[in-house]
Amino acid sequence: MPSTPIPRDTVVDSLVDRLRDDVLSGRYPPGSYLPPERDLAAGYAVTRTSLKHAIVRLAQAGLLETRHGVGTRVRDYERLGGPELLPMLVSTVGPAWMAEIFEVRREVGAQVAAKAAASATGEHRARLRELAAQVRDAADGDAAQLAECEIHRVIAAATGNRVYGFMVNALLNAYLAVREGFVHAFKDPAAAAGRLAPLIDALCDGDADRARAAATAYFTETEAIMTGRR
Repeated sequence: MPSTPIPRDTVVDSLVDRLRDDVLSGRYPPGSYLPPERDLAAGYAVTRTSLKHAIVRLAQAGLLETRHGVGTRVRDYERLGGPELLPMLVSTVGPAWMAEIFEVRREVGAQVAAKAAASATGEHRARLRELAAQVRDAADGDAAQLAECEIHRVIAAATGNRVYGFMVNALLNAYLAVREGFVHAFKDPAAAAGRLAPLIDALCDGDADRARAAATAYFTETEAIMTGRR
């Protein structure tokens, strides 16, 4: 059982984080039941009321399920969970999940870019140009990184397919949960904008094949920088 007391100021938030980490790290594996509430609350040095609130939030996130009279069980989240779990998984287990996220980012990103090139409106293209300039002129890597993330949201919106938008949001949410570890890829905003330029140009020219190729090249290059392979 855990022994370090939870800080009192943000007890439910802290408890959610602690319990989530204990589930995702394997302390309570999928299919297992959590200890009785009385014991679990004592182990975390919190009230049962705080524990119930934390369990409800993790149940809403898809990690736990509570059965009246039976207990709280860890769901088989890899089989049953959705993309809303990605930020939790990345924050807790980290590198293994990021490798898979980067893979999906390359493959889905290329398809989204091709679709966007064929479907983007003049408003989308103008916004992409504006955001590319924001990346280039950013005061620092943090601002450039956030502008680059917004570019991907606009590209997804330009497809006209809201499901692509949800998929891109899920990947971005997971990335943003740990973005501090990748901000070095944007420390030179002008260089970051230069890497983006072929993709932005292809999208604004409406060339789907060029956009697909440029997206693949961009995601591959930025991944190499982010992960230290370049």
